[in-house]
This record gives sequence, structure tokens and C-alpha cells, in this order.
Amino acid sequence: MPHGPLVTSGSFKIWQTTTHAIALAIMTYGFASLGTLPADEWIRRQKGGHFQFLTIQGLVVALLTMAVALAADFLPSLNALKFLKRTLFMIAMPLAVVISSIYWTLLTVMPHLILRPDLGPTTPTSSATVPALQRIPLKMDLALHAAPAISLLVDFLLFERKYPRLQARYGAIVVTAIAGIWYACWVEYCAQYNGVFPYPFLTHNPFNIRVAIYAGASGLALVSFWMLNTLHP
Repeated sequence: MPHGPLVTSGSFKIWQTTTHAIALAIMTYGFASLGTLPADEWIRRQKGGHFQFLTIQGLVVALLTMAVALAADFLPSLNALKFLKRTLFMIAMPLAVVISSIYWTLLTVMPHLILRPDLGPTTPTSSATVPALQRIPLKMDLALHAAPAISLLVDFLLFERKYPRLQARYGAIVVTAIAGIWYACWVEYCAQYNGVFPYPFLTHNPFNIRVAIYAGASGLALVSFWMLNTLHP
């Protein structure tokens, strides 16, 4: 029985499997490339390491979703894999959309709120000089901050069926609340040890504003999921 919005055929299955494999490869490349960052050693010494960043947590969930999707392509009779994929999808897709939306918006208009100052030896010491920002290669940037959202959206709209109304309404609220509370508690916990947050826009704001940011991001994820599910053909 086909489980996606389109009629399953041999060529359709090839496109589906190819999409999952390419997405998995690109995101795996992004994750594996973290060790090449100039700040990698410094980040690893901090509490939470790279997993302080919502980007990395979202990347891992998206990567796992694509891995399960690829396994389901080769083992279509295992309904447990399809169920696991759709469960992960409810977390991964809105999270990836929020991460991409916030990251690329801030990177374009206010990069100092999303990128840390360059802590390398060439950073100017003059107080009158604004230090350069830590940037990553474009290829890696796209793998981390664009590929998860694009691949999950393509997969959802082309290969998956929409979520039932009650599941989309109440299940999404529960999943979003758990994910939002988890990250808020985790990043606050890590910052107690590190003295700074992974993102400058959190470091530069007091606790009450950070709570509003966590709530706003969670609300954006929830609304994004509802909109995408509604727009699903």
C-alpha cells in the first residue's frame, strides 16, 4: 500500500530513495565538518560542546529522520520504521524551519546577534575596532542551516501524507512544548558553567527576555508545522 501523497511506482520510489540518500549524505558531511572549524577545540572544551547549539540538535534529529526514511525505503514492510519516521518528522521539520528562518534572517540583517566574535590570535585588540565575526565556509553553512529544512520540506510535501487533524493539533502542541522546554533548560544549564550562551542574542539578554525568545521560537515552530500540514496537498 502506498503511504505517500502520490501513487507509488518504480521511478517514484527511486526518486524518493535518492532524495533521502542525498539529504543524509549532505547533513552527515555538515556534522562531520564541525571538527574542521577553527573554534572546534574551544567549543568542545565547553559544557555541552557543539550540542549547546540548537542548529546541531536540529541537524541530528533531521539526520536521524532521513536515516530512518532511507531504511524504510529498503524495508517497506516494517511499519515500525514508518511510524518512527513520522514521529521524528513532527519534531525535525518545524525545528529545521525555525532554525533556518532565524539563522538566515539574522545572518543577513544582524549577523552580530547570531555569530560570535573571532577569538583567533589575529582579532584586533583596540577597543575602537569591531572584531571580525566567526564565519564558516558556505558549503558547510548550507549543509548545517539549509539542507535540513529543504530536505524535510521536500520529503513531506512529495513523499509523505499529511498528519490527521487531531494528531496535528494536539500532538504538535505536546511535541513542541517538550522540545522547547528541553532546549531552554539545557542551554541555561550549559551557560551556568560556560559563562556565555552559544548565541550572542541569548548572552546579551536578561533571563525574562530569554524566556520570551524560547517561547517565541517554540510558537513559531508550532505555527510553521500547522501551516505546512494545512498546505500539504
